[in-house]
Amino acid sequence: MSIADIKPSTEARMGQSIEAFKHNLGKIRTGRANPAILDTVHVDYYGQSLPISQVANVSLLDSRTVSIQPWEKGMGAKIEKAIRDSDLGLNPSSMGDLIRVPMPAMSEERRRELTKLVRNEGEAARIAVRSLRRDANEAIKKMVKDKQASEDDQKRLELEIQKATDKHITVIDQLVLAKEHDIMAV
Repeated sequence: MSIADIKPSTEARMGQSIEAFKHNLGKIRTGRANPAILDTVHVDYYGQSLPISQVANVSLLDSRTVSIQPWEKGMGAKIEKAIRDSDLGLNPSSMGDLIRVPMPAMSEERRRELTKLVRNEGEAARIAVRSLRRDANEAIKKMVKDKQASEDDQKRLELEIQKATDKHITVIDQLVLAKEHDIMAV
């Protein structure tokens, strides 16, 4: 890796950390229904454990109800059982081939717990970005030590990586605030 490759690769990896953080935030429940909440629920399908989205069509009926349309007739009961057995606290009901999953209203206490969870996820994302900064700075120092780069290059690149780190941490903070606002909205 050359000195010119360090900054772009570090920024790309920081971007991947933010995308993973966004994906994790999508799984945290807000007051509205979201089909992604069922991504963690797996159902037995001919001896294999598959996510519900791979054996049924998952969509929204309204802002508080997720609908599940199994692709095979016999899967309805298995999907219902998998949702009930999950730790999501959901109670699906069957209407012919369609399974409806109403999202219960969240209590104030549960909303506060979820905001703490969002803050913890945000802190984990910040730590990931900072560790990428540290790895990049160590790579730069090693290149200077091995006489592959000058100390001026080191100072300039460390400053650029710090700016990129600050930018990514600001994005994470904004995502945390938006998700907390979304959770606390009644």
